[in-house]
Amino acid sequence: MTVLNETPGAATVTAPTHRRRKPLGTRAYKVFRVAALVVVVLFLLAPLAWMLLASLKTNVDIYDTGKALVFSPTMENYANVLQRNNYFVFIFNSFWVAFVSTALSIVLGVPAAYAMSRFTMHRSALVVLMARVIPGVSLLVPWYYVFSNLRMVGKFEVLILSHMFVALPLIVYIMMSYFDSLPLELEESAQVDGLTPIGAFRRITLPLSVAGIATAGILSFIFSWNNFMFALVLSGAKTKTLPVAIFDFVSYASIDWGGLMAAATVVTIPIMIIALFTQKYIVSGLTAGATKG
Repeated sequence: MTVLNETPGAATVTAPTHRRRKPLGTRAYKVFRVAALVVVVLFLLAPLAWMLLASLKTNVDIYDTGKALVFSPTMENYANVLQRNNYFVFIFNSFWVAFVSTALSIVLGVPAAYAMSRFTMHRSALVVLMARVIPGVSLLVPWYYVFSNLRMVGKFEVLILSHMFVALPLIVYIMMSYFDSLPLELEESAQVDGLTPIGAFRRITLPLSVAGIATAGILSFIFSWNNFMFALVLSGAKTKTLPVAIFDFVSYASIDWGGLMAAATVVTIPIMIIALFTQKYIVSGLTAGATKG
């Protein structure tokens, strides 16, 4: 509706009024959102809940559908995993390989990502991307052939190098996006104040990149901790990691589901705790490249 001002000599016009639209936060929308969240959460947590419950059951109870939720819990599976099979050694092996490969990848990848970001080295970045895209399974046979001739198969060095092949490109690409989001003027101001380019990187850029480094390191550590394929071929009896050790519960004739689920719980819980306490760094690091400027 348009309203004219009837005062002589005035020709002002009031803006037309429209009916307000209903906000999206209606009751129906809220119910739908809550229902969708519940469905997604149940879909994601159902396998974890079944794994945890199965780890507290005997194999007979696992096959009994009537004891899906009501059963007599037992810690025999965890005792079998942690004491009889000496899984503490496998836990240390997994932690050592993941920690060293992640640390070395950060030491090499962060300066490389900084150079590619500041000097627009697109060809070098493309080579790194190709290394990330190549399937790891296609390299297992050449790696095994080379390292077996060098008599290195079964040593920690081989596992660390193989994990770095995947972790290093991941860290470089995450950090390239993060460095692109940092304003170049900060480094220029530091150089005007007397710092060298390396000093500006070490004192200005590197402290501002802690969130990105944490994100890249966490994702690299998780990959190495969960890796099964490389360790299955390149590890030995003394360097066996947790994912390979879990495979021992699967035999030709039968599967020890209780022990398998207990071992899977031992593998999963540390990663879930790390992800829970570091989720803010992961989110901030992965979204840094989307807000350049």
